[in-house]
Amino acid sequence: MEVVWKMRWGSLVWLSITVQFFLLSHCAMKYPVRNIRSKITGAKSSHGVKLIVEMNNGIVKVILSRPYGNVRGITYQGVENLLDSSLDKDDRGYWDCSWEDVNGKNGKQTKILGGEFQVITQKNNQVEVSFKTTWKRSDPLPALNVDKRYVMLNGSSGFYAYAIYERFKGWPGMFLWETRIVFKLSHWFQYLAISDSRQRLMPTSADRARGQSLAYPEAVMLKNPSNSNFKGEVDDKYQYSSETKDDSLHGWISLIQGIGFWIITPSHEFRTAGPLKQDLTCHVGPTCLSMFMSKHYTGVPLNVTFENGEPWKKAFGPVFIHLNSVSNRTKAISLWDDAKEQMRKEVRSWPYSFPQSPDFLKSDQRGSVIGRLSVKDQYLKVGNGPARFAHVGLAAPGDVGSWEFQTKGYQFWTQADERGIFFIKAVLPGIYNLYSWVPGVMGNYMYESSVTVTPGTNIKLPRLVFKPPRDGPTLWEIGIPDRSAAEFYVPPNETKYINKLYLKQETFRQYGLWERYTEIYPKKDLVFTVGTSDYAKDWFFAHVLRRLRNGKLQGATWKIVFDLSKVDRAGMYKLRLVLAAAHLAEVEVRVNRRESRRPYFTTGLIGRDDAIARHGIHGVQRSFTANLPGYLFVKGSNTIFLDQPRNEDIFQGVMYDYIRLEGPPQRTYQSLGRRHKRGTQP
Repeated sequence: MEVVWKMRWGSLVWLSITVQFFLLSHCAMKYPVRNIRSKITGAKSSHGVKLIVEMNNGIVKVILSRPYGNVRGITYQGVENLLDSSLDKDDRGYWDCSWEDVNGKNGKQTKILGGEFQVITQKNNQVEVSFKTTWKRSDPLPALNVDKRYVMLNGSSGFYAYAIYERFKGWPGMFLWETRIVFKLSHWFQYLAISDSRQRLMPTSADRARGQSLAYPEAVMLKNPSNSNFKGEVDDKYQYSSETKDDSLHGWISLIQGIGFWIITPSHEFRTAGPLKQDLTCHVGPTCLSMFMSKHYTGVPLNVTFENGEPWKKAFGPVFIHLNSVSNRTKAISLWDDAKEQMRKEVRSWPYSFPQSPDFLKSDQRGSVIGRLSVKDQYLKVGNGPARFAHVGLAAPGDVGSWEFQTKGYQFWTQADERGIFFIKAVLPGIYNLYSWVPGVMGNYMYESSVTVTPGTNIKLPRLVFKPPRDGPTLWEIGIPDRSAAEFYVPPNETKYINKLYLKQETFRQYGLWERYTEIYPKKDLVFTVGTSDYAKDWFFAHVLRRLRNGKLQGATWKIVFDLSKVDRAGMYKLRLVLAAAHLAEVEVRVNRRESRRPYFTTGLIGRDDAIARHGIHGVQRSFTANLPGYLFVKGSNTIFLDQPRNEDIFQGVMYDYIRLEGPPQRTYQSLGRRHKRGTQP
């Protein structure tokens, strides 16, 4: 392996410092054993200079700028540079962050540029280099120290990247919106792959430049693309977002070179807001991203807020930048399967043993937690028992469900088996709450005691029981409590705004679906009749606005019609509203009297998820309970009105996850049977 430092001015080499590390073990090919040697030559110059660092293990060569630590070039399989050589050398591969001061001003996106270079280790089988930026009070914000690290191992087809972010006590406050690694690839990379089914040939940046801008800058209709098959399609980077739990691998394939470029994320412990947080992966450029934190699909609550004087430290990564190739270029798409196998190897190797920063803890410095969770709902005879396939995680202490808004610490998640048994491994030492949710069960669970993890411990928790929110028997329900609106009706995109990748899968990712509501309900709003309507066909996936003929926007009032065979006028009924997303919206609840000036319940103005505009099927979950006195209801036919009155912007609205009407408490159990698409009714 080689690490080369060079100082350049134009084509003239003023100083060359070469340190070569030749690895003694074998990789895919055998390399001769050589001695470690160094050579220094040079002369003083008054001219500007640029420095580079090269890491080379005989398979991959990575060129880094010094002291900035940007990735200027990646050489692999005879291709001189997999990155876009037409760009400025420091704009090809870099770390950046988006920030704002505590007054909500002076925000900007800033490259994270190192100021001090250091070789951390130079073993026979590993090289690790550091590019550290140190904040000074005379510097502008962001007030962060960042130690960027790159690691190359013997026999490895790629390299690792991680960083330690740190703030010290007494530093000024700030908001951190986003931080990530960006790679801008050569135009040879045309084929995008982010899952087994989400793969396609992609348009180019030039195609987008010739396209028609739509409702926001990210969305463009392709008018004159270089590949005529793309003509008329919509390209939008948010159409390629993924949930954290599903984003361990994404990247690009060059069908011309038979080469794959992948970002592998073997652990999500350093990402914010839990396993359902959605974020960007890749987009036209071609660009490949490693997103560590952002407010996408969540809004302002996911800004990392540092108060004046607040210290903080966190390790992001390592992530693995993996390269692979195939000799038969007609089989280049098979590189996805090869990359998946590499991803599995990286996951099995977590936590890595090789990072040299003391802030990245190894396996023996961590602990684990094992337990078993069951569900007990006093009003259900069917559905109690093991919390089958529950999502269970450790996150910072907080309120029930607070993990979805946590940004500063680490989170460790797993999925229970069909018996409700879960095992959370490689947990950093600390004090946590244990959180969970169960697919098909409303509500969030939190273990009442904190969990303290110390190095080397394997904590076995007592038998855990989740008692979901419940005050009375279910009179009817709409949807499935799964933190998503995916079970509801997503209309086929019969307009000109299509992405062919989503014609038969994840159709909610099509552009412009918010306009389809007006087409389907041009004059009258949605009416859902319990026992007759089917939520998979008759409940629009998003409660959005109607566009009038004059272009103005009008709030929509949805109706739920249902029969009651009897009414307890002295009792209290509960309407459970669980929202999968909300954007600058409000839901008002009225019963049997639409003309009532004041609603019986309102959520108030909620949400900045932007899930409607960004083609998400959920954002952040929010749960509400409307207490409805029995005298509001009548024997026979009743109507609940759900009104979303906010109408300043077409993207205002909500997505429902689950709605349930509960009757007053009863002393005896009531069997509700299985959940049906037509709902249940007494």
